[in-house]
Formats: sequence, C-alpha cells, structure tokens
Amino acid sequence: MNLRLMSVHAHPDDESNKGAATLAKYAAKGADVLVVTCTGGERGDILNPAMDRPGVRENLTAVRRAEMAAARDILGVRQRFLGFTDSGLPAQGEPLPDGCFAATPLEESAGRLVALIRAFRPHVVVTYDETGGYPHPDHIRTHEVTVAAFDAAGDAARHPGTGTPWQPLKLYYQQALSRAWFQALHDGMTARGLDSGMRDVLAELPEGPPALETTTRVPCADHFAVRDRALLAHATQVDPHAGFMLHDRDVEREVWPTEDYHLARTHVSVDLPEDDLFAGVGVAGAAGIP
Repeated sequence: MNLRLMSVHAHPDDESNKGAATLAKYAAKGADVLVVTCTGGERGDILNPAMDRPGVRENLTAVRRAEMAAARDILGVRQRFLGFTDSGLPAQGEPLPDGCFAATPLEESAGRLVALIRAFRPHVVVTYDETGGYPHPDHIRTHEVTVAAFDAAGDAARHPGTGTPWQPLKLYYQQALSRAWFQALHDGMTARGLDSGMRDVLAELPEGPPALETTTRVPCADHFAVRDRALLAHATQVDPHAGFMLHDRDVEREVWPTEDYHLARTHVSVDLPEDDLFAGVGVAGAAGIP
C-alpha cells in the first residue's frame, strides 16, 4: 500500500512555513503527499519589499499561483487549490468580504474537501488547531473545514455524490513556530555568541506551555534546506533578508531537528509519543516510514 498524506492549508506559502520539511521527507521516502490550499491568497500583503513593484499587486492571484507551483515542485509533492477566495484580515468589527472562504457555509466548503479526500484517499491528514495557529479567519476556517471533512469523508450518508467514502486514519494539528521553538533557537544562538534576532518575537508571544500536548516529533533536519528553498519560492511573502530566514540553520538542526504535531484523531492504535505520522497505519495494512 502506498502511504498517502494530505496537508491542508489556508493560503499559498503556509505549506512551506508549517511542516514543509516533514512533507519533503515523506515525499522523498516514496509517500504520496498532497497539499490542499483552500484559497488563492488574493488579499494577502506583499511582505518582501523587493516584490512590491509594478505588475505584482495587480496580478497577485497569478503571481501567487506561480509561486505555489514552484514551491510544490521543490518539495516534491502534489498540490490542489480548493477554490475559495481569500478572506483577508479585516480589522476588529469589520465584516468579512462577501463570498470569501471564511464566510462560505461550512457544509459547502467541507463538501469540497470531502470530495478531495475521497478521491485522494489519504491515510493521514494534517491541518491547524482550533486557533488557526494565529487568528486569521482563513486559518480558523481551514481548521473547521478539515475537521468536518475528516469526520464526514467515511460516512456514505454525508455529502452523497462526492465519491466513494474513505476514512482517513489519523488527523494531526500543526505545532509550527511555537514559543518553545523560538526560545530554543534564541538560546542556542546566544549561547554561541550569535545575535538571534528573536527578542522582539519572544516579547510578543505568551508565556507558558502550549495549549495542546506535543504527541509527535518528526525528525526532518535533513530536509530543512528543501523547506527553505520552498519558502523562498513564495517571493511575495518571504523576505530573504528578514524574519524566519535569518536564524542559523546549523543551530536549528542541533537544538530543534524536528517538526512537531498534536494527534487530534486516530482510528488506529498508537503508542505516544511518536516520531512518525504514519505510526500505527501498519495495522491497517501499510508500514510506517522511519
């Protein structure tokens, strides 16, 4: 049985800054990996000053699709757009734009993902927790849609006409860019006499443990370089001279060589903690990837 992993994200670039090394690892090992992008990122900002130039903003939909195609090829995965419109980030009290992803009825948006799950037949699905990772309406809606689709895809009575029912075996939530990760990199770099550049980030993040337990740490340091190339392919979103791109990769490989997840649903027996998203899937006829 060919192992299949589906990773569901809100916008182009999210797949490359949340769990990309995991995707690249499994794809390199022979798993079939599909990234699902719920929106086209049409209302996103241009975060790289070098790309804030004529011809980009007015063609942002096409530009971000091209960036997504480049990142997909670098990671060695498949990718599909779910076909919804970016909701943007309305100010507090402002309404959502008409027809956007976050304003689409849940049954409609989940139905599209159910159809894709039934066609691709993943063993494992990965998405965000209920916070979305941060409070962007599309990230929160991505969580809601993915959970609803995971629960419905195996039930023939739900979303009829969208393919043969298929029940994924495990559902995971991303735990990327946690405070603990930033703190470990900051401490690792300052201990080596390097400027981490993370003091401002740490000052903004809440103290204390994460709300969800880390159940699964996937070793993937060998694929950090692939992750970085995929990130840089999203040139409108990633400034190569700022933010995430500045920390020392050798320090990262030493102090945090994994990407981390919370196991939210499972239909197979597991022993926690895990180091493989496919752990236990062998019970259903497939072997995990070490």
